Amino acid sequence: MSLFDVDPQSCIRDGICAAVCPMGIIDFEKGAYPTPNAAADELCIRCGHCVAVCPTGSLSHRDMPVDQCPSVRKELELNPEHCEHFLRSRRSIRTYKDQPVSRAEITKLIEMARYAPSGHNTQCAEWLVVDNRDEVRKLTGIVAEWMRWMLANEPEIAQSLHMDITLKRYEKGTDVILRDAPVVLVAHAPAKHRLGTSSCLIALSYLDLAAPSLGLGTCWAGYFNASATIFPPMQQALALPDGHQAFGSMMLGYPKFSYQRLPTRKAPAIVWR
Repeated sequence: MSLFDVDPQSCIRDGICAAVCPMGIIDFEKGAYPTPNAAADELCIRCGHCVAVCPTGSLSHRDMPVDQCPSVRKELELNPEHCEHFLRSRRSIRTYKDQPVSRAEITKLIEMARYAPSGHNTQCAEWLVVDNRDEVRKLTGIVAEWMRWMLANEPEIAQSLHMDITLKRYEKGTDVILRDAPVVLVAHAPAKHRLGTSSCLIALSYLDLAAPSLGLGTCWAGYFNASATIFPPMQQALALPDGHQAFGSMMLGYPKFSYQRLPTRKAPAIVWR
């Protein structure tokens, strides 16, 4: 099969597929059918734009058959008011119910997050899911160990990040590190991948925004992820694939409380040119 096939019975030869192709690998002349050019197989990034944009569903990609790509449902699209309300109502959840999250729900979230944009469509983000309570507590203890090291060796940095206060609260029995969350998610990729950071962070952002649709809440695990990038005991405990780095981490669970208002934020700083 060619890189893509066009149905001559339904193709209206409008050239839209060629116009949107980010790699410019679709040849099109007015009145003719679109065809893959000589470099198409090598340069195609499998983004699916050509399949998604065709108004008549006439183009089918070898790796993305048109019958596996559902139509956009206009009735499900957010209007501006709904979108603003959705984004403003999102909260960082730091108090969770003592309730496990099913692996089916976690998998659903990760599957939604895979549609996040990634440079050149690399889709390089991979996932470590820690949903064992004992393991989460163990990781919390390792973060505390890292904080003690930071306070002893990098006190200015540690105190600027309130590690001294956090550690005191933890030692008194309050988990302000991973917040007694039932699940910790780690997005990782090859450490030397030039798009690893952005791909993982955008995928986590998608997951963060998708979580409330399943009744779940999230919070970015900043202390935890910092320790995962530089503290050997944490790196050993996570046992990521060789050469991989944690580029972002998130707590996940069912919120213990619900929020009733939309807090304000400072006005954005905008420069127009």
